[in-house]
Amino acid sequence: MEITRRIMFAVFAMVLSAGLCGCGKKSADAGKPMSQVKTEAEKMSTSDLRSTAMAYKDAITAKKGELETLAAKLKAIPVTEMVGEKAKSLNAEIGKVKDSITALTERFQVYFDKLKEKGGDVSGLTI
Repeated sequence: MEITRRIMFAVFAMVLSAGLCGCGKKSADAGKPMSQVKTEAEKMSTSDLRSTAMAYKDAITAKKGELETLAAKLKAIPVTEMVGEKAKSLNAEIGKVKDSITALTERFQVYFDKLKEKGGDVSGLTI
């Protein structure tokens, strides 16, 4: 009974740690310092570079969709209310999303360029 409990605990711990680590799934971070991005890219294999670049591409695509949604909301505001709080708030959000897209694109480009330099497959990575 004690051995079964220990085995169950070990399995639970492995599943939990795999879930928390994301099982190696790369994620895009617009706030990561460029120096760190460049250093990491130098050390990565072509498969890691590709998956990281793809994560950035996906994040950029999602942000562009968010930007389009915000722009549509802003466009729907009557001209007489364009100086109101709602328009100001939407403009501020649009500015933040644009900044995020710029930051993500800069980081994407580092991974993309390094992948290209190492002769990796860059198909499907255009944004």
